[in-house]
This record gives sequence, C-alpha cells and structure tokens, in this order.
Amino acid sequence: MTKLIILGCGSSVGSPWITNNWGKCDRKNKFNIRTRCSAFIQKGDLSILIDSSPDIKKQILDNKIKNIDYVLYTHEHSDQTSGIFELRPFFWKNKKKVDIYASSKTLRVLKKKYDYCFFGGQGYAPIIKGNLISKKFTLSKNKNKILFTSFEVEHGKTTSTAYLFNKTAYISDCNQIGREDYKKLKGLNLLILDCLKINFHPSHFNLEQAILISELVRAKKTILTNLHTDLDYNFLKKNLPKNIIPAYDKMILKI
Repeated sequence: MTKLIILGCGSSVGSPWITNNWGKCDRKNKFNIRTRCSAFIQKGDLSILIDSSPDIKKQILDNKIKNIDYVLYTHEHSDQTSGIFELRPFFWKNKKKVDIYASSKTLRVLKKKYDYCFFGGQGYAPIIKGNLISKKFTLSKNKNKILFTSFEVEHGKTTSTAYLFNKTAYISDCNQIGREDYKKLKGLNLLILDCLKINFHPSHFNLEQAILISELVRAKKTILTNLHTDLDYNFLKKNLPKNIIPAYDKMILKI
C-alpha cells in the first residue's frame, strides 16, 4: 500500500496567523489549525517528502515519520523551502546527503539561499545533493519504487512544479495550468489542488476556479489545499460537491 499524508494545508502564514488572527475560521475546530503546505509519500520503506515547510519539524514529529529518502520541491518560495535546514538529522542518520529534486530555477535559488546546505561552510557540512527533475523519473528504495511525471504550472510571476504519481496529482501552488497539461490530469483517482481564497488571487486558484478545474478533469476525488483563513473547514464541507473535500493537517490518503 502507498499512502500520502497531508502534513500541512495552510497558506503561507498558516492558520491562525502568528498574530492569532483566525479570519473566518472557527478557532474551536481543530481542522482549522493549518501548518504550511507539505506532503509525505510512503511506500514500504520508501519515504518521500514534498516541500520542507517552515513547520516541517513539527509535521514530521506529529506524524511519527522516521526517515526521509528524497525531497521533491514544487518551487522556491520560503513557505515551501525554509525548513530545508531541518533535514540535517536525516543526513546524520543515513550517513549520506539527502537527495532533493527540483526544477533548474528552484535549484538555483536554493543553492544561493542555502549554500551551506549544498556546499558546506559556516561550520556546517554539506547535507543536500541537488538533482534536476525530468518529465518522467523514478524514485526507489530496495524493492519499492514510484514513477513520477512532472510539469510546470503558472504561479503568479513564477512557476511551480506539479507532480503526478499513482493516479494522483499534487499541485499546491498554481493559478494557471497549460491546455496540454490538462490532458495529463484526466482519469485521476485523486487531485490535490491549490485553493487559496474565496476571492480572486493573482497567483493562486480561488474556490470557484478550483471547483471548475475539478469538474473539468473529472477526478474521482479532489482535495483542496493551501487554504487561507477566509476558508473555514465546516463552511467548505457544507458547500462543496461530494467529491471535493478540504484538506486538513495529518490527513491520510491511500493512493
């Protein structure tokens, strides 16, 4: 069995904000407590992290994750990458650099911003090995392997990488998908999709857009992630079609 855990499904500031602003979210509902977006894939002893959010240490501890073999990055923004330094204990545990996979743009930014993680210095040993993703690639450990397909989507003034695997798509930060790429999303069992706010946003899908995309690709189930504080969990549950549900932290999905 392969499982995917939504480690975090909140927007770049999470829910509540650091100022204890809950927006329209009911603070009494535990599903409205949202850390920043990350996900985890487990197949046997193969462990794959998608993005290292600022909350990654808490996410890994809360979900009792014992190891990380690979990290896939969607893009270079801090809410997806700033927890990269927390990967050090896996370097110590496995006695080898952690393999990360990202686009050339994302790798370039990460190597500049976190140069000591890649090259050492400042009293630190290098802990990361950067790998350029391709359109199709396989990650494996012993007898367990997963085939990934990747493609770029628009995310405001930058781009983000979408990952497809096991009839599942993970698209956490996006406001536009290319016409040809929609074909790759047909026949999915599971679509995990960006849905930031109710109102229009220039670099994310809003609620109306996310629903339309789910209907267009006809995924059996759609999970909405990257949720801002104007999207209360119960509000979404009551107003979404049956096959579209809001994500919540620690959500476990069999894929």
